Amino acid sequence: MKKETGPYVINSISEQHRLLSLPKPQHPLISVFRYEDIKYNTEELSNAFIMNFFCVALKRNFKGKLKYGQNYYDFDEGVMSFISPNQLLSATTDDSPTEGYCLLFHPSFIAHYPLGKTIKNFGFFSYAFNEALHLSEKEEDMVIGIFKSIAQEYAHSIDTFSQDVMVSHIELLLNYCNRFYARQFITRKSENIDILSKMETLLMTYYREGEIKTLPTVQYVAGSLNVSADYLSDMLRNLTGQTTQQHIHEFIINRAKEKLSTTKLPVSEIAYQLGFEYPQSFNKLFKNKTNLSPLVFRNSFN
Repeated sequence: MKKETGPYVINSISEQHRLLSLPKPQHPLISVFRYEDIKYNTEELSNAFIMNFFCVALKRNFKGKLKYGQNYYDFDEGVMSFISPNQLLSATTDDSPTEGYCLLFHPSFIAHYPLGKTIKNFGFFSYAFNEALHLSEKEEDMVIGIFKSIAQEYAHSIDTFSQDVMVSHIELLLNYCNRFYARQFITRKSENIDILSKMETLLMTYYREGEIKTLPTVQYVAGSLNVSADYLSDMLRNLTGQTTQQHIHEFIINRAKEKLSTTKLPVSEIAYQLGFEYPQSFNKLFKNKTNLSPLVFRNSFN
């Protein structure tokens, strides 16, 4: 991998194997290997790179660092990470061995299966690395068992059923990871409540800092809280039953109710102060959330 001004794009699984000094993959669109078999090239892996395929990894005893955006994440214990095509990454390593499994598969491998459409519903492919999945011992054994089943099928001679079986195992693995993330949200409830409290404070501060020109977005809120947008929404959904967008809307509606009931400002001015470009958009959201128009709500206090 040569140093370039832009990120290095890894277009194929075969190229990824070459960069990791692994034997050629037995299938052009899927691969599963153990991290113990990798021979890292520190100079190559320190550059930014993008992979044009999915990666599901279980890593243990990893002493290196993997960078996501501006942040580094240490794999000092067994964790799972999920990478979707076109994510910007970079890595540095030392000579310490890594244990675990890695599954690579190209979008084309699952394109003609239901998973090809539903994989976008697995939000953890958009999580940051500091939001990795930490497994219990029992969960780790289950995940390793699925990796081994995929590896066993991958090592067999390809027949008409090979792809069906491997795609089924991949879907099973992802479904279990969804379950395990739900468990992780529960076990980290106190931390998540803290994030929820910080989000409420963030929104209050946002509307106190003078003239508001735009509505707060999910990306703005997540970025200010140093979490990824998908992780924040999934965490809040598990904690409160509402996504980040729904929480933002609820905050805005409550603030609108306060202004409608305690001031004589025109509805259009209230809409502008809340960040709406058009009063009609505010009216639509308010009625959708309260079953009342802003004017009917205000008149109920007279």
